[in-house]
Formats: sequence, structure tokens, C-alpha cells
Amino acid sequence: MANHKSQLKRIRENEKRRLVNRYWGKTMRNAIKKIRTTHDVNEAKNNLPKVVSLIDKVAKKGIIHKNKAANLKSGLMIHINKMA
Repeated sequence: MANHKSQLKRIRENEKRRLVNRYWGKTMRNAIKKIRTTHDVNEAKNNLPKVVSLIDKVAKKGIIHKNKAANLKSGLMIHINKMA
């Protein structure tokens, strides 16, 4: 266990941040999965801007790397273009 007050605070902060990061990561993965599993092209195209925005937000917060965000967005675009 920590011996310093500042370290106790750091532990509390880290736990809060970990939970928030898990929430945004899971939300992003669910949104991507929803697009990948849908069979309706129009629905996928309508949801794409929202998911791309979500991926950008998660990358900006530092939860995922910016290159991973680019790869995810690229993969979604390819997937939707193949559906059409």
C-alpha cells in the first residue's frame, strides 16, 4: 500500500480514469461491431459518421493510438464499400 498522501490520491485517480477508459473503449468496439454485423447497406452508411466521430474522440483522449484509429476507420470504409 502507498505511504504518501499524494500516492493514495494517484491510486484513486487512476481507478476512475481506468473505468472511464474502459467505458469509451467498449462503447467504440460495440459501435464498430454493430456496423460490421449489419446486412443493411443504408443503415451502415447512416451510422458510419457517428462511429468515425466516436473513434476520433477515443483516439483524441489517448485511449487508442491515432494509427489504430486510422486503421479502424479504413477497415470500416472498405467493409461498407464491399457491401454496396
